[in-house]
Amino acid sequence: MAKLLLKLQRYFRRKPVRFCTLLALYLAAGSLLFLHAGFAGEPAPGRAPGPGAAGSPELPYLGLLPPARGFPAAADGAKYIGCYVDNTRRRTLRGVSFFDYKKMTVFRCQDNCAERGYLYAGLEFGAECYCGHKIEAANASEAECGMACKGERSNTCGGVNRLSVYRLELAQESARRYGSAIFRGCFRRPDNVSIALPASQTMLNMSVDKCVDFCTEKEFPLSALAGTSCRCGFPTRLFTLHEREDEQLCAQRCPGEEYESCGTADYFLVYQTQVQDNRCMDRRFLPARSRHFTALASFPGAGNTWARHLIELATGFYTGSYYFDGSLYNKGFKGERDHWRSGRTICIKTHESGQKEIESFDAAILLIRNPYKALMAEFNRKYGGHIGFASHAHWKGKEWPEFVRTYAPWWATHTLDWLRFGRNVLVVHFEDLKRDLFAQLKRMVGLLGIAVFEDRLLCVEGQKDGNFKRSGLRKLEYDPYTPEMRQMIGGYIKTVDAALKLRNLSGVPDDYYPR
Repeated sequence: MAKLLLKLQRYFRRKPVRFCTLLALYLAAGSLLFLHAGFAGEPAPGRAPGPGAAGSPELPYLGLLPPARGFPAAADGAKYIGCYVDNTRRRTLRGVSFFDYKKMTVFRCQDNCAERGYLYAGLEFGAECYCGHKIEAANASEAECGMACKGERSNTCGGVNRLSVYRLELAQESARRYGSAIFRGCFRRPDNVSIALPASQTMLNMSVDKCVDFCTEKEFPLSALAGTSCRCGFPTRLFTLHEREDEQLCAQRCPGEEYESCGTADYFLVYQTQVQDNRCMDRRFLPARSRHFTALASFPGAGNTWARHLIELATGFYTGSYYFDGSLYNKGFKGERDHWRSGRTICIKTHESGQKEIESFDAAILLIRNPYKALMAEFNRKYGGHIGFASHAHWKGKEWPEFVRTYAPWWATHTLDWLRFGRNVLVVHFEDLKRDLFAQLKRMVGLLGIAVFEDRLLCVEGQKDGNFKRSGLRKLEYDPYTPEMRQMIGGYIKTVDAALKLRNLSGVPDDYYPR
């Protein structure tokens, strides 16, 4: 044994790089085992199970749980509903989870869960965040949820096997997830249901998982629960998913799962499966070269790449660019490599704002976004890539103030120049596109002169995010804008608003003035 150890010692002296590599792999394996223990529900070192954690009685199905009053304050869009027992063997909130034993805050946990579409966010042990769609445990005393958050000592983040739980008010565009499926809402039974949702099966022990699995196996993107009947299909003119109903109309308990709702014969609960809707995925170059050049113009950070994704899905044709970005080409934007005047693409991305550049286009879709959001998005892109983030040092250093001082005036002059020099300009607000994608995308495609079937636009709605949406996990927890910055940007907003109204267009959306 001693000889073997001596040989290994001599070998690693001659090969120090291999020794360092093996050491790094060993440490990484240990870290993964520790994280696995945390995610699998094993208590962290030094933690003792709290009273009542094991074998706690489960609550009967009550629909929506009532909010608690007079307890820790919640961030905007969330309501604190109380302290709950957690069990390491059977978690109270069974969605995703993440830990941060240095910087956990209530806001960060809520934002993480809301971004992923969950209804509840729970904080435990001062540093652990759990997400879920339903609460499967009994209430505990508020005194048991008294541990300070690791990242903000002024607020509480649960306790030992105790969760401080918040109910989240999700934005309309948030995607509520259930396992691999995305919750789309409660909808009235469509006329001609056997045509609208052609595949069906009766399930006496119905649950969300069973219906989603059935429709996934049948290769349909929609799974509709109707009591003990599971139906599958596509979003079509017969079933557009545009008119959501109150979820209480669908709140009938599933026969096969006590804590889930399964809809009724008249009101269906609809989930989107992982099956890709291929009706809008084909893309190609224009069959004949066009001499009519349409710009997709925007200030940087206003969502141009996302708009290109939507246009390509809606029309079936590639979009081009005034520039060349190899990372976008590698992500599937094949028109990126073409010269912008090649005539093979349906429209051309540009951030240009000079008179000469603008007048070289025959028409334009002008995409405008709230400058506060656009400036932050472009700053993240500049220092972190298309879906990355600027570092804390960049936000706190000299880069951010210099960026705002340089880019904020450009946000205004970009729009003013296109309104002044552009021909046949269609103004689209980024916020309106997010809020009502179907109607706004129909306007955009109309300007491009493409006849698109309604079913194709409905397909786009189900694939709208693409690969260019930043996660909410690293959103700033503070406002980076100083009062002086806000005063300056507020003046630019008023200037752009007046210019739009002068041309008989609707002004900027109301949420441009939140500050």
